[in-house]
Amino acid sequence: MLTAPQFSPERLKSVLARMDSAARRAGRDPASVRLLAVSKQQPIEAIAAAAAAGQREFGENYVKEGIAKIESLRDLPLTWHFIGQLQGNKTREVAERFQWVHTVDRERIAARLAAQRPHYAGPLEVLLQVKLDAEPGKGGVEPEALPRLAGIVGGLPRLHLRGLMCIPEPAADEAGQRRPFRQLRQLLEDLNSRGHALDTLSMGMSADLEAAVAEGATIVRVGTAVFGSRG
Repeated sequence: MLTAPQFSPERLKSVLARMDSAARRAGRDPASVRLLAVSKQQPIEAIAAAAAAGQREFGENYVKEGIAKIESLRDLPLTWHFIGQLQGNKTREVAERFQWVHTVDRERIAARLAAQRPHYAGPLEVLLQVKLDAEPGKGGVEPEALPRLAGIVGGLPRLHLRGLMCIPEPAADEAGQRRPFRQLRQLLEDLNSRGHALDTLSMGMSADLEAAVAEGATIVRVGTAVFGSRG
């Protein structure tokens, strides 16, 4: 069941202020970091309220739920990101309805997205999810297999390979939080040294966005701090 709306403009302002402060501490332009509001299991009213407060990018984990929201809010100028694990039988809906996909980790999934992206739509913006720890059941390409996958995805039609994404295990302190984010940035830099032109690092959530921004995040995915806890 979806929770009652807990969004308030003050929540959004607080998150944006955290991002601004973290960017300035890192010597970065605050405009180089975007907020992706994670709206999974949040009601339409909460998303509409966030949009009215100026938020334009939203992330969904579940295909059916996300498409229902896209349809309900189709009159608003919003950008929708798919950030959940992507099954092969769900690629068509994602290719047709979302603008971004953060969780490509297999050649087969990428090929299906490329084949199913409508020609009337622009290229699908794609991030490769990288697995940086041994947590069971977590998606992601292993770092040693990343260059090959990036080469394949970068050559597919209807897709625009933009960068990398990770979901690290929680860490107890800032140094521990920064370690996987630094690794992801270094992996992106390595790919660019091989001829890619990647510009996006999707990393950091409510509890660790400061560490992510310090290590170069360009998109932070924040749900709880924007919308409140899901019940």
